[in-house]
Amino acid sequence: MGKVLNRIVVAVVYLFLLAPIIAVVFISFNQGKSLAIEIGAPSFAWYESVIGNTALMKGAQVSLVTASIVAVIVLFLGVPVALAIARYDFPGKGAVSGFFLSPLLVPGVVLGLGLLLVFQPIGLVGTYPGIVLAHFGVTVPYVIRTTLSSLLTSDMRCEEAARVHGANAFTTFRRVTLPIIAPGILAGGVMAFIISFDEAVISLFVAGSGHTTLPVEMFRYLQYRSDPGLAALSVILIGLSVVIVLVIERAVGLRKVVNN
Repeated sequence: MGKVLNRIVVAVVYLFLLAPIIAVVFISFNQGKSLAIEIGAPSFAWYESVIGNTALMKGAQVSLVTASIVAVIVLFLGVPVALAIARYDFPGKGAVSGFFLSPLLVPGVVLGLGLLLVFQPIGLVGTYPGIVLAHFGVTVPYVIRTTLSSLLTSDMRCEEAARVHGANAFTTFRRVTLPIIAPGILAGGVMAFIISFDEAVISLFVAGSGHTTLPVEMFRYLQYRSDPGLAALSVILIGLSVVIVLVIERAVGLRKVVNN
């Protein structure tokens, strides 16, 4: 009896969490402009509408380019920082660690306003470099944390054995350390890409009227329209997220990435 009750509670919790997504999926197939679930033949009219919306597609292109650049940059900078924190002792190590993790503690509105005040005088508002710099601050902590987690839980005896047999520091990292921490690095890169792609608050401040990201364009769309168009766009984004998860599962195994 207790086992059945436990399963019912779990099912209700899952249904509660998935209810908004289920509603969005049904609404995206509405024929009319109503935001309520319509009973009838499904329509793909709103999918055609959002795909044909120039502003939304331009925003998606900006978000895709920005998120890809941010993911590459944070990996190149975040992994060495995590390696230095995990493997070496140096003065100010705690301060360096706190500095790179501090953006997680600052509210997005405060961070966005501060970046706007800094970027406006030097002409970075509404530009790719400005958006990339802004997103770098909020994504690099995730790469450092996931890589640190992999480094701190990995077996250092493999690295010591490589050095004993004559491998230098770079060869040891490339042939031994990197394959061990690869799931953590991949998890950090994927998180950085998704967070940058979905980032809305800071982008509202630094995007301006130049290169606007997809979340900013979605906010602007909602200001003037009330139809299932954004529901259709949301379903497309959910589908892309599922594809990313499947690619990770095929590459290294989802459980391994999540554990890191």
